Amino acid sequence: MTENGNGVYIVYLGAVGAAVTSLNDAVKNDQQAARLFSSLLKGKRNALVHSYTNGFLGFAARLTEDEAQSIAREPEVVSVFPDPILQLHTTRSWDFLKSFSADHSWDRPTSSSSSSTGTDTIIGILDTGIWPESASFNDDGMGPITARWKGACEDGIDFNSTLCNRKIIGARYYSGSDESQSKGSARDQNGHGTHVASTAAGSRSPNASYYGLALGVADSGSSASRIAVYQVCSVMGGCLGSYILKGFDDAMRDGVDVLSLSVGGEEGIKPDFSRDPIAIGSFHAMERGIVVVCSAGNSGPDPSTLVNDAPWIFTVAASTIDRDFESRIVLGGGNKNVIKGGGIQFSKLEKTPMYPLVMGALAKWENASESDARECIEHSLDPAKVKGNIILCEYKRIGYPNMHRVDVVQEAGGVGIIEIVSDDNRFEAPKFETFPGSIVTKREANDILTYINSTKSPIATILPTVTTLGYKPAPVVIFFSSRGPSLASHNILKPDISAPGVDILAAWPDVTDDDYLGGATIPGMNPPGYYIQSGTSMSCPHISGIVASVKAHNPTFSVSAIRSAIMTTGNDGIYG
Repeated sequence: MTENGNGVYIVYLGAVGAAVTSLNDAVKNDQQAARLFSSLLKGKRNALVHSYTNGFLGFAARLTEDEAQSIAREPEVVSVFPDPILQLHTTRSWDFLKSFSADHSWDRPTSSSSSSTGTDTIIGILDTGIWPESASFNDDGMGPITARWKGACEDGIDFNSTLCNRKIIGARYYSGSDESQSKGSARDQNGHGTHVASTAAGSRSPNASYYGLALGVADSGSSASRIAVYQVCSVMGGCLGSYILKGFDDAMRDGVDVLSLSVGGEEGIKPDFSRDPIAIGSFHAMERGIVVVCSAGNSGPDPSTLVNDAPWIFTVAASTIDRDFESRIVLGGGNKNVIKGGGIQFSKLEKTPMYPLVMGALAKWENASESDARECIEHSLDPAKVKGNIILCEYKRIGYPNMHRVDVVQEAGGVGIIEIVSDDNRFEAPKFETFPGSIVTKREANDILTYINSTKSPIATILPTVTTLGYKPAPVVIFFSSRGPSLASHNILKPDISAPGVDILAAWPDVTDDDYLGGATIPGMNPPGYYIQSGTSMSCPHISGIVASVKAHNPTFSVSAIRSAIMTTGNDGIYG
């Protein structure tokens, strides 16, 4: 986890002495906690940023390092640590999951008293907020909200409490320790939270697509469940630990059944659970019967890169589904070979091969290295050799984003790009936006190179992306999904389970790029309302929705029983 540097420290005091069972008890508890906090802060009233009194005891306060060390020595204190910044781990998936013949005995009621619809089950989403106007959050056909719900829908900037309904029943946002982290509203200005919430518990929405791609009915893991939003992350994707703990604390009092967090700290570091906001919050949530589902992180495939690895957290890896976004390359020559590459793009090139096909190494600047030109790195290509051509670029350099290569080729005057990966299979469809592009495997690249070497003037074209089903192998754990074993809990297998997290279609803020940071809208086109994203951020809410479904049908199941039911009935990943 990265320290925020805002002078705020989190002081963790452990469990609340007794469960809060009524509003009077809560007030009494808050008063007692306030006296304790004031004593520890030695009367510095203005130092307090957040207090935690519902599910656990603690507070966040502006302190000097010496003051923090002094408080840490007090006998009541479990730990004191700087307020960290955690990061986001950036609909066919449900049809794909339902196609497996797993034993779904957990999805059958255990008694006549169990809910048959799941409408009383509440999923809390700790993320960037929500875009309530999305069709995925309509409440058509939903009954009254359960009386046990004690949460709130807070007014804020560009977000009125009337935007909540019988689907979105709660919306909170947090500010105080760093105003740059909050825009004073639960409205999602990033998109991540909206995508996650609709995957976990969005309403069924027909004709959902990303400009025609992945067209179908957008579904979720528990479309009958309610959603409670806790905006703990900023538009830039940073999530303060003090906000996350406040979200946990409020959610426990509000009455959620499941908590979903597609957020995590720094990988590759042995965690101290007493100084980890998610580990602390999830432990006390688990004590109250709340299942906490978290993403494993996107730092794979190296071992021991996962985060959120506390034993009491349901940790989710990302796997593929059988849907593919084909970006087909048509080669010249009499037989007009078609190469089935991948990618998401909206090419306007001619359908007939007519564009010269040039390898990056043959289009290099005089002083550039051949290896840089092969990979289409910045300042490596000669515009005179690129203009009007489709350029072949190798995709080897880790950490050099796909769109950087696209920019290099486009700025040099190229009309398209073909990226070659060194793997035998491709799984994630990179986004090329309006620029014609396709990514191909080593085998497909060999077919292209054979054609290039067979003619003096190789030509090709790139067709617009189409959606196809039945891609194999699927499911497989995607390369970027963080791996175990846990650095802290060596004897416990982590992650616990995998779920679809590659090229997932879900709801997205319905705005243009001019108004929105990092939006999905293609220039000159209307906002799509849905977007395709990949990451363990996307796999986590799949499991959160399934947890809510199991909980709805089996209300007496414990946290461990729910996890066991899902893990022991999941498909083993063998594909046919």
